[in-house]
Amino acid sequence: MGEPEQRLTTGSRLGAQESTGISTLEPGQRPPVMPPGRQIPIKVHMLDDTEEVFDVSQRAPGKILFDLVCTHLNLIEGDYFGLEYQDHRKMTVWLDLLKPIMKQLRRPKQTVLRFVVKFFPPDHTQLLEELTRYLFALQVKQDLASSRLTCNDSSAALLISHIVQSEIGDFDEAQSRRHLRENKYIPDQEALEDKIAEFHGKHVGQTPAESDYQLLEVARRLEMYGVRLHPAKDREGTKINLAVAHTGILVLQGHTKINAFNWSKVRKLSFKRKRFLIKLRPDMNQSSFQDTLEFLMASRNCCKVLWKICVEYHAFFRLFEEPKPKPKPVLFTRGSSFRFSGRTQKQVLDYVRDSEFKKIPFERKHSKIRSNVSLSPKPTERPSEVPKQSASYTFGDQPDSSTKPSRQVNEAPMVAVCLEDTARQQCRSPSLKKSPQEDRKQERAEEDVDGGIRGKAQSKQQTEHPITGSVANSPRLSETSVNSHGGLTAQRSVLSPCLSPDGRQPSPLTSPLLNDAGCVRTDDEDEGRRKRFPTDKAYFIAKEVLTTERTYLKDLEVITVSFKNAVSKDEAMPDSLRNIIFSNFDPLYTFHSGFLKEIEQRLALWEGRSNAHIKGDYQRIGDVMLKNIQGMKQLTALLQRHSEVLVQLEQAARSSRKQEVLCREFELQKVCYLPLNIFFLRPLHRLMHYKQILERLCKHYPPNHADFRDSRAALADISEMAAQLHGTMIKMENFQKLLELKKDLIGIDNLVIPGREFIRLGCLSKLSGKGLQQRMFFLFNDVLLYTSRGMTASNQFKVHGQLQLYGMTVTESEDEWGVPHSFTLFGPRQTVVVAASTAAEMDKWIEDIKMAIDLAEKSNGPAPELLASSPPESKSPEDSTVDQESEDDLSSSRTSLERQSPHRGNTTVHVCWHRNTSVSMIDFSIAVENQLSGNLLRKFKNSNGWQKLWVVFTNFSLFFYKSHQDDFPLASLPLLGYSVTIPSESENIHKDYVFKLHFKSHVYYFRSESEYTFERWMEVIRSATSSACRTRILSHKDSHPY
Repeated sequence: MGEPEQRLTTGSRLGAQESTGISTLEPGQRPPVMPPGRQIPIKVHMLDDTEEVFDVSQRAPGKILFDLVCTHLNLIEGDYFGLEYQDHRKMTVWLDLLKPIMKQLRRPKQTVLRFVVKFFPPDHTQLLEELTRYLFALQVKQDLASSRLTCNDSSAALLISHIVQSEIGDFDEAQSRRHLRENKYIPDQEALEDKIAEFHGKHVGQTPAESDYQLLEVARRLEMYGVRLHPAKDREGTKINLAVAHTGILVLQGHTKINAFNWSKVRKLSFKRKRFLIKLRPDMNQSSFQDTLEFLMASRNCCKVLWKICVEYHAFFRLFEEPKPKPKPVLFTRGSSFRFSGRTQKQVLDYVRDSEFKKIPFERKHSKIRSNVSLSPKPTERPSEVPKQSASYTFGDQPDSSTKPSRQVNEAPMVAVCLEDTARQQCRSPSLKKSPQEDRKQERAEEDVDGGIRGKAQSKQQTEHPITGSVANSPRLSETSVNSHGGLTAQRSVLSPCLSPDGRQPSPLTSPLLNDAGCVRTDDEDEGRRKRFPTDKAYFIAKEVLTTERTYLKDLEVITVSFKNAVSKDEAMPDSLRNIIFSNFDPLYTFHSGFLKEIEQRLALWEGRSNAHIKGDYQRIGDVMLKNIQGMKQLTALLQRHSEVLVQLEQAARSSRKQEVLCREFELQKVCYLPLNIFFLRPLHRLMHYKQILERLCKHYPPNHADFRDSRAALADISEMAAQLHGTMIKMENFQKLLELKKDLIGIDNLVIPGREFIRLGCLSKLSGKGLQQRMFFLFNDVLLYTSRGMTASNQFKVHGQLQLYGMTVTESEDEWGVPHSFTLFGPRQTVVVAASTAAEMDKWIEDIKMAIDLAEKSNGPAPELLASSPPESKSPEDSTVDQESEDDLSSSRTSLERQSPHRGNTTVHVCWHRNTSVSMIDFSIAVENQLSGNLLRKFKNSNGWQKLWVVFTNFSLFFYKSHQDDFPLASLPLLGYSVTIPSESENIHKDYVFKLHFKSHVYYFRSESEYTFERWMEVIRSATSSACRTRILSHKDSHPY
């Protein structure tokens, strides 16, 4: 008789020591003892398509089996995984770790459990072990093959190319083609083979571990990553899908996310028979609020499965520790006793970070390349190449990233870094480099409209538990990465490590923009800089010319470079339109490129960065402005044709569906950070900026100053140009605004007609039989529209009705209805009672409506019908079925402040909706005049370090860049509703020139370099945060008490 053959684990097959690192155990614990009793074999299908058999006792709970699987794999971070199986109802359910296995599996010998990923973290850098990332990569591979992970062709090809690289190594044409023929990674793979081969050829030198990392970097940005659909219906019977994510509960139509309910907004989850119920926390800012949302599912069991997943996801990502079991009732039981079992994500990160583990080699079943994990627990001394996020920057000087890495990588142990620690670390070399990019359709860095900045941010859970898993030795990203919707991005810069005082390496994977992980400038550095540069106000005025000119040139590049590239790839645009656009903009771009170089040279001389200042007086800017403004006068004819460009572009979009799609898709690219039409108006806006800057310069200079004469002559010339083009600019701004509103509204015809002028848009509460309901109102010179935002994939506002201004009267009615800030609109056929959020808002609306009524009376009668399918205006609010239909959609959309869709997701209209405010055309005009760019230091409320950012203020928003050379913003902060003040003594901000932005609980501090720049930032931000009345237009010349 021979000895029974010992079953080899994944690690022992390669000669490694046996590890008992089981994720569900605390340090020092051993696997749980198997309960006595007859043992039965349980089959488990692993992620690498192998099938293992585990013998467990009949009395064993699910946790015993799960721990056996983790031990078999030597898996430390097993809490992200689970065992699923099909029950007797053919429903896929998770194995409950607390219940006995035999009570869950009716026929255990015939049932095959699947070991799969259960919890998908928002950032794969939180996975600290190479084995964990490998298993996640296998899950992505399975999801691709089963069409569960849907994406466009480019993303699919890129994902498969990383899989192939990890399996067969560097690209070889014949071997790669043969491998793709033998292995199917996605349905209809044949059509993508050329693209896969093209991407595969770019991964030369990439190890399997690096390929896994790159695969997850691409996959995590896809909208369907980690999403498991649960079919349901809403109250109207519309088929939808529900899903659970780390942020909360998602609502999808097909594979498109249309709504999301954040965990912070959810008060209770329950189900009753086939109804799945979501109870929301009350919103004190909303007058009309529905606290319970109801979805109909196929059966009670479907509801229960979804409910259990919600409970587990919420506990894993939101709680600090595993919830304690409830005490058993003495007599009666009510509700479910189900609870989350296992460690939370925070506990996993803490455990792995605080524990010492040897790197155990493991076998990659499908790979022909052996794993090369170092067994040394000590960090390597050489600078490690680390992966970076798509919003990436380079600290310090690094070798060219095109250098091929060695196939053998000596990896250091992974370290988790607290964000607060990272904020205090100082990089040894703060120099920055810009990573180039191609156009891509991406989750644009923008602000979550309830107040916080949105960008490449970490999850809310990370903010509450300031822990981020970082890898000091993670494989670097290749030169090709992908965004959230599959577009490509070239990335060639590498991050060098920044050592903290304790010698540990901080996480370079945490975005320095939205966390304090970036380089922190010291006070000595600031003081030295102030002493080095001039302090004259004229210097800072000249510097404003430089900073705003840099932004203006970047805006021109959107048309002359990015839009031109998009147009050249598509034949949708007529040649005549293409010629008129680029024949107008190319000369402007060439001229201003030279203008910018002259300004940069003059500022360099002014700052003394060249010996040329010895030969003459270069501390002036008027002569440069005069020379270039005189040259600009030669381009006046081009500027006058800009209105023709905008009109022809709109006509082409109306007549050609392809042209409309081309413009819409271009607007979704991150380089187009504003509506496309605004970029066509930028040259006209720039004239106003020159005029204002020169006015400030002339006001500063005494008449006998050497630069005064040139500055005054330049001001006279630019004022003449601005006066000639002012009428054109006003008409085009109104035309552009109508086009913009047309995209935001559905259910309306002929919004853009000659003679119509936009006056104000904003949020009001409309009184109906169901009480006050939030509505979005749009006021024009002939009609008033009211709308609501429903659960639509395009995030548009549905028009409910129109009120003719001809013959209308308006009166305050707070006493009559008992509703604060209410007023009544008496129309010829309908009377409507509405309420504003504040008395100031009510005054602005009444004033503008009265003015619009006067304009309508002077016109030729009532406005034409606008609604595509207009409900009769004679209906009273109580009988309005349109309002009734959208009430649930309205409430559900209001509670979700997540980014709904790539379409129209963060426009001024949506910001007004969520912040319950309004803006007028005068506000837009003031915002056009008050644009500013420059470097600011930014600090969060609870952080210590200041971080340098390039900031652009335009269109009521702050856009944040790492440097002025970046082609697109990393994040944005809409300022409507914010307050701008200076910090109080109790806030302990002991710095000069600091201003504070705050909205509800969101607080940001910004620090400027001089008194002049501080006053300018305060001035322009006040113009956005304080909406103007028609009778009190804020002037940039007004003095504001700080």
